[in-house]
Order: sequence, then C-alpha cells, then structure tokens
Amino acid sequence: MPKANETVLEIDLQALEHNYNFLKSKIKANTKFLAVVKAYAYGSDAVIIARKLAELGVDYFAVAYTKEGALLREAGIQTPILVLHPQPVNFKQIIEKCLEPSIYTARVLRKFLEVTSEQKQKNYPIHLKFNTGLNRLGFLENDVDYIAKELSGRDELKIVSVFSHLAASEDPAERSFSEKQIRSFKKIINTVKAKLPGTPFRHMLNTSGILNYPEAQFEMVRCGIGLYGYANDPRIDALLMPVATLKSVISQIHRVEPNESVGYNRAYTSEGPRMTATLPVGHADGIGRHYGKETGWVLVHGKKAPIIGNVCMDMMMIDITGIACNEGDEVVIFGKHLSAEKQAHRAGTISYELITGISQRVKRHIL
Repeated sequence: MPKANETVLEIDLQALEHNYNFLKSKIKANTKFLAVVKAYAYGSDAVIIARKLAELGVDYFAVAYTKEGALLREAGIQTPILVLHPQPVNFKQIIEKCLEPSIYTARVLRKFLEVTSEQKQKNYPIHLKFNTGLNRLGFLENDVDYIAKELSGRDELKIVSVFSHLAASEDPAERSFSEKQIRSFKKIINTVKAKLPGTPFRHMLNTSGILNYPEAQFEMVRCGIGLYGYANDPRIDALLMPVATLKSVISQIHRVEPNESVGYNRAYTSEGPRMTATLPVGHADGIGRHYGKETGWVLVHGKKAPIIGNVCMDMMMIDITGIACNEGDEVVIFGKHLSAEKQAHRAGTISYELITGISQRVKRHIL
C-alpha cells in the first residue's frame, strides 16, 4: 500500500469483498442480502462502497435518511434502497428518486398516503417496521388493525416487507430477550398475513443476528458493521478485514525536557526527557479528546506510540520516545494492524462511533 503523505482514510475494496463473501457464507443461498450503507457507508464512502457491493450482487441497500439514498441514485445505483428513518418533509424526494420508505408510525403512514395520492402513485413500495423490544421505532402488533383500515380500498401503496430489529443480538447474556423478540416478530407476521394485503417478505437480523440466530434469517438479512470488518465478537473479528485504515504523518518532532508540558491546558507533563511528534489530525477529523491523555495510541513503523495531552481540533501529539522515525513518516491511527474496536474500547466507546465519525474533510483513498 502507498505511504501516506497527509491524513487519509484508505478504503480497501478487497477487504469489503472478503467480508461480504464471509457473511454470505453464513446465510442460505436463497436468503436476500441487504447491505447497510448509511452514514457514508460507516464513515468510508457510500458511493464507492455501494458500487462495489452492487457489482457483488447485493439485493438491497439501506440508508438512514432520504438524502443518503438520493446520493446513491444520483451516482447511478439502481439496486432497491430502503430508507430506514424517513421524514415526511422528504416524501416527494423519496418518490422522485424511487426510494422505499420504512413506515413506522401512524403519522408517517398517513403522510405518505397523502403524498402518494397527490403524486398519483400506484402500488408504491413500502416497508412496515415493527417494534419488538428495541423501543426506538416501529408499530406494535395491535397497530395492524389500524394499518389495515388505512389501506382498505386504497391502491397507492404496496407492502414489500415487514421487519424488526434485535436489541442485543451480540450479547450472549441477552439470548432469552433476543429469542423473545424473534417469537414476537413471528406473531406479528402471522397477524400481518391475516389482515394485510400481499405477501411481504420478512427481515430481522443484523450482523450479530446473522452469526448468532441463523434460524431467524427469514427471507432477508441486513448487514452493516460486519461488511466493514467488525462483528462485535473478537472470534469473528479475526476472520474479517477492516475496510478503512486511518493514516496520518508526522509534521514535527520535539524534544521535551523534564517537567515541560505539551498541548492545551498543559494536560501532559514530562517526567523525564521525551521525544514527541505532532500529527495533522484532531477532533475535527473524528479523533475525539477522549483518545488523549495516553488513552489511545497510534502505530509508528509498527510500534505503539501513546496519544499524549489533549487532542486538539486539527492536531494531536504522540510520544515517540525510543521509536526511530522522522518528520514526514507515516502513522496509523486505526486499521488492519490496530483495530478500531480495540482503539474505541480503550476510550470507553465502540467501533461504530470511531469509524463513522471520520470527518469528510479527511481525504478518501480507494484501494
């Protein structure tokens, strides 16, 4: 791989393909695969990732918001796109871009019916979201009668799928709760079949669900974090490949004398002679202050160098004492040899937050 000469996020499409094939191997041949590409494809590049996954043959994409789906359509992506959290203000754009909304509450259903009626739509595809215990979005089972009443005699909408979301699929201690959610979803499905038109397909599993609850694949699974190299399970993480590697460079090297401080608020004071390096990456790039004060580290020529003092907006400092390096040398902040999961864990957070938080001002380099 080329050496970085500025702060850059490398996106490895071979790693993406590897992860996709691994996850596909865990589901039945006839189970559809939905790839989640929200939040710039988990902080990478939604268009590049979606194009590669479309080439690999994914059946569906999912995004959080309408503008994310619109971006993919404008880039030429033709695969069906589910919008997981649409807002009524964007319903006309959803129709314009041929996106498929998740309908999760009575207000959203009424508003989308109004817009599809105004736009003279027939059998426009929608996905009904049901709440089985996450308590974030979704209808309840007893809302099916209401949905049936609203759709009675109407032909604007077509229910393409019915879905729900597991709350703790990665946690073995919550297995009984996850199984309760699956039973609840099956009950909802039976009610939907009895009272709503059509034969919608079903989906419930996320990455950890695919690995831990194969019996609940139904007709489709949804995969996000696993595609990008993380699975909330160290055993599976070892079989996946991180897609994104964040690199930077050494801008300047300092010799720090005993009792000298480094950075804002003098958050680091040297107990002895040390060598420090300043990197052109900071919390405006996605590396928060909680990685400072020797909580996080980076790799310089494969050796760990702790992040010292407070992370600045555009810079951070590392301790390179004992590491042979020069100004202009490459530094790895996370990636294949320094897991974002481990880096995040040290700072009391999760890989999702770290990888999705990388600023759009950081250059993306596609491998």
